[in-house]
Amino acid sequence: MTAIPQSSRPQQVQDEQLIDAEVDSVPQPRVSMPPSALGRFLLGASLVLIAVNLRPVFSSASALLPEIAQTFGLSSTGIGLLTTLPVICLGAFSPLAPWLAQKIGTERTLLCVLALLMVGTALRGFNSIPLLFIGTALAGACIAVGNVLLPGLVKRDFPDKAALMTGCYTMALCAGAAAAAGFTVPIEHLLNGSAPAALAAWALPVFGVLLLWLPQTLGLSRRPKRSGFRVEGLLRDPLAWQVTLFMGFQSALAYSVFGWLVPILRERGVDSFTAGAIVSVSVMVQAGACLVVPHIAVRRPDQRAVVIVLLAAAVTALLGLLFAPLSMLWIWAVLQGIGQGGLIAVAMTIIVLRSPDAHVAAHLSGMAQCVGYLLAATGPLIVGLLHSWTGGFAASAFLFVLLGSCAGIAGWGAGRALHVKARTIETGL
Repeated sequence: MTAIPQSSRPQQVQDEQLIDAEVDSVPQPRVSMPPSALGRFLLGASLVLIAVNLRPVFSSASALLPEIAQTFGLSSTGIGLLTTLPVICLGAFSPLAPWLAQKIGTERTLLCVLALLMVGTALRGFNSIPLLFIGTALAGACIAVGNVLLPGLVKRDFPDKAALMTGCYTMALCAGAAAAAGFTVPIEHLLNGSAPAALAAWALPVFGVLLLWLPQTLGLSRRPKRSGFRVEGLLRDPLAWQVTLFMGFQSALAYSVFGWLVPILRERGVDSFTAGAIVSVSVMVQAGACLVVPHIAVRRPDQRAVVIVLLAAAVTALLGLLFAPLSMLWIWAVLQGIGQGGLIAVAMTIIVLRSPDAHVAAHLSGMAQCVGYLLAATGPLIVGLLHSWTGGFAASAFLFVLLGSCAGIAGWGAGRALHVKARTIETGL
C-alpha cells in the first residue's frame, strides 16, 4: 500500500469531491448546454429536487410503522422486512446504474428512475400487502440507481460550482428525509387516518420533478461514448474491504435510525407529531455535519480519530434516545445527527482519499455502495427481529454497540493514510 503525500491530499479531495460512478465512460455531452443563466439555474434546481425525492420512501414509512402494522396486519418481523427491503435494493441495484447510463444516457436513465419511483411510491397506497412490498422494492431500486448517477451528473455539468452543488445536493437528501419524517403524520390525519394514502402522497412531488426533468432530456444524443479503461486488483485489496465494511456498518446504524427511531420514541410515550419532529431535527443536523466534517477530515494526517469520535457520538446518542429521560431527547437527537451525518460524510471522503486516481475512486465507490448497503440492510432487519422476540427496543442497544464497534474496527483501518493497490489499465477500446 502506498502512502499518500500529505501536501496533495486536500487539493485531491477538492478536485474529486464528487465521485463519478460512470468514470469509465467518457461523459456524454449535452447537444447544447443551457444557453442562459436561467437555463443553468433550472438544471441545477432539477438535480437538487431529484435528490430531495431520494429519501422520503425511508422516513415516511418509519413515521407510520405502528399504523402500517395495524392496517396491513404485519408482525414485527414483517415490519422489519419492510424497513430492510429498500436498503437491500440500494446494494442490489446500484451496479445497474452505469450499464443503464451507457445504454440510454444518464438523463434518460434518471427520467426512468423518476417515473418508476413515482409508480413504486404510489403502489404503497393500495391496501395490499404484496403491492406494499412490490412498491417499496421498486422505489428502493430506483433510489439505488439515482444515488449512483446523480452525483456524477452534478460533477459533469457544474465543474465550476462543485462545492456549491455538493452542499445543495447533500442538504436536499437530508431535507427530503426530514420532510417525510415530519409531515407524513399530519398528511395521514388530513387523509382521514389512512396510512397507505399518506405513503402514496409522496408520489406527488416525484411527479412534479418528473415534469420538470422531462424537457431537459429532449434532444440529447442517444448513446454515450465509452473509453477503454478497467480497474484491477480492487477485490483482492484488504484496504478496499476495510473501506467497504466501514461504509456498511455505519450505514447499518444510519438505516436503523431511518427505519426505527420514530417507533422507538413512540414506544417510549412520545406522541407521533413530536417523534416525527425529533427525527426531522436529527436529519437536518446530519446535513450540517455532512458539510463540515469533510473539511476537518482532509486536514488531518489520517481520519482514524475523526471516525472514532463520530462513532462514539452516534452510538452514545442512540443509547440516550433509548434510555435517557424524555426531557433530554432533543439534545440526544442533535448529537445523533452530528455523529451519523459526520460518519456518512467521512465514509465518502475516505473513498476518495484511499484511491490513487478517479477511476479507482469510482470503482471503490461502487464496491462500497453495493456490498456496504447489502450489509447495512441487516441493521433494520435485526432491530425488527429483536423487537419481535423481546417485545421492546431495549435489546437494540446491544446491536447498536456491536455495529458501532465493528464500524470502529473497519474505520480504524480505512482511516489510515494509504492508497489501495488497485490500478487503472487502459485497454485501448
